[in-house]
Amino acid sequence: MSQFLSQVPRQLLSQQQRLTPQLIQAMNILQLNAMALESRIAEELDANPALEVVTPEDESPAEPEAPPSDDGADGERALIVDENAREDFARLDTLVSEYDWFDDEDDGYRGTKSRARSLEEGDMKMEAMANTASRPVGLQEYLLQQWALLDLDDETRRLGEAIIAAIGETGRLTASLEEIAAQLDPPPPLTHMKDALAHVQQLDPPGVGARDLRECLLLQLEALPGDTELESRIIEHHLEDLERNRLPQIARSLGVDLEDVKAALQVIRRLNLHPGEEVAERVAPPVVPDVIVEYNEDTDSYDVRLTRANQRELRISKEFREALEKSRDNKETREFIKQKIEAAAAIIDAVRYRRNRLLEVAKAAVEAQRDFLDKGEQHIKVLRMSDLATRFDCDPSTISRTVDGKWIQTPRGIYPLRRFFTGGTEGGNGEALGWDSIKAKVQEIVDSEDKSKPLSDDEIVEKLKQAGIDIKRRTVAKYRAQLGIPTARQRRQY
Repeated sequence: MSQFLSQVPRQLLSQQQRLTPQLIQAMNILQLNAMALESRIAEELDANPALEVVTPEDESPAEPEAPPSDDGADGERALIVDENAREDFARLDTLVSEYDWFDDEDDGYRGTKSRARSLEEGDMKMEAMANTASRPVGLQEYLLQQWALLDLDDETRRLGEAIIAAIGETGRLTASLEEIAAQLDPPPPLTHMKDALAHVQQLDPPGVGARDLRECLLLQLEALPGDTELESRIIEHHLEDLERNRLPQIARSLGVDLEDVKAALQVIRRLNLHPGEEVAERVAPPVVPDVIVEYNEDTDSYDVRLTRANQRELRISKEFREALEKSRDNKETREFIKQKIEAAAAIIDAVRYRRNRLLEVAKAAVEAQRDFLDKGEQHIKVLRMSDLATRFDCDPSTISRTVDGKWIQTPRGIYPLRRFFTGGTEGGNGEALGWDSIKAKVQEIVDSEDKSKPLSDDEIVEKLKQAGIDIKRRTVAKYRAQLGIPTARQRRQY
């Protein structure tokens, strides 16, 4: 049994609930997704020569060997957790639960939220780096790259760089031209700022550098081929009417046919309210699944397995174990080798624990959501993390760490593993209904409504009641907003 798994509980009692670095490392690794885990393992392999990967050319490894112990020590200890050692897992899970309560500032650890947050933030940064094939280009950097290619005078270039620095992730300016100019030394005339802005607004993506929504949409219309005069007039003079779906009023005011307004609306709907986000989408990291789910026709069941990145077998280098045996007469060398072997063993423990925990949680989630996989999202069932925590006799935070950031590939597509967990309510037949299945039902009701007489939220409530789902109108309104469904007035088609 691994030392950190077997001894930390006693340490928590005898040393004022101090966490060991090994335990923190285990929780840290538990949260990593497949690509982040690959990156972390690569870092450990580079840093620790005692750690190595079992390659396909190697013979199948037998039971992991324990490193030799010092003469006169407490005895030989196994550093590697057996894959099926559920007792060890339970002990670590107990520690995860204990972790949420301790507060020992002397060791540099603080109670739950702050320390957990710092661990999670560290993992998020690691995932961001690991999940990107090449360094991503942010919006401002993307704009500056284009800006550098333009033939501009020095003053316009300087002002344009200041304007680009004030563009937010959505692509719009986050400060007025006056505010930007006031921060420059010397402050330029406003006319110069407007001239520089006009150049910035010619950059890709169209609509970038706009000062408000109206200007953002107009810039995009200018970049479109063909005649967009009617669309521009609607945006310029009737944006509020458009938001309220007052198409007949717009047609009367502009002196055009309703059909022309409806055609213009189709063009306007293709515009991007947040053009800057297009750049983020272009450089979005690839989604690599951690878990693969495949339907098995022979057994009429779903097989669950981990991706290769999650199954890499690590071991302690044979050369380092032999070197430890040969270094008995050199205390300094022996201590160095022991530290490297113990660090390697702790990583192997943590990676194997993560692998086993992830697989059993994924299997349980797939088992619970069989109807979802068979029939679609409307059939997703209530499954809380606390349910699996009870089943596996661990803390809910362990399940949360296992699920966070992981992706699962199914015959229906790739989903965040967290998608398989949802709260819910009881249906008319006493069956538990997940919130997501209720949202799917709301979407279905709206999709099938008469578009010339769209349903109000109260009418949607009645439709849901007829389907055995009893929820409040305000809940329907909330779900409708989350689904991006406009109000009944805005959905009306003329």
